[in-house]
Amino acid sequence: MFRLLPILCLGLATAGVACSGEMTDISQEELLEAGAGELLVVDVRTAQEFAASHVPGAIHIPHDELADRLAELGESRERPVVLYCESGRRAGWAVTTLSDAGFRDVRHLEGDMSGWRAAGLPVE
Repeated sequence: MFRLLPILCLGLATAGVACSGEMTDISQEELLEAGAGELLVVDVRTAQEFAASHVPGAIHIPHDELADRLAELGESRERPVVLYCESGRRAGWAVTTLSDAGFRDVRHLEGDMSGWRAAGLPVE
């Protein structure tokens, strides 16, 4: 899997944001194969974006609220968490938040929501 974190960290560091933890990509196919229950899928876009369409089974926690809403993720620190936004930037910020909070397996959905829609995959 492609290691996305160095690229995200470079961009975040340029913007003055600290970066820690590690995030790997997960393909759309891998996400579909895993099915519900194995992965916790988190949409970190705005409420309006989420309401318009989202990956089936995803929960919604905007990236700028994630640190204050970690309890909603329950006992997921050992469970794989998949993050996505529209294009990847907010998911990059969210991985730092989860890594700092002790989440051990944080993944990024390749292509984010724009790629999911472009591939014609199902949405809710």
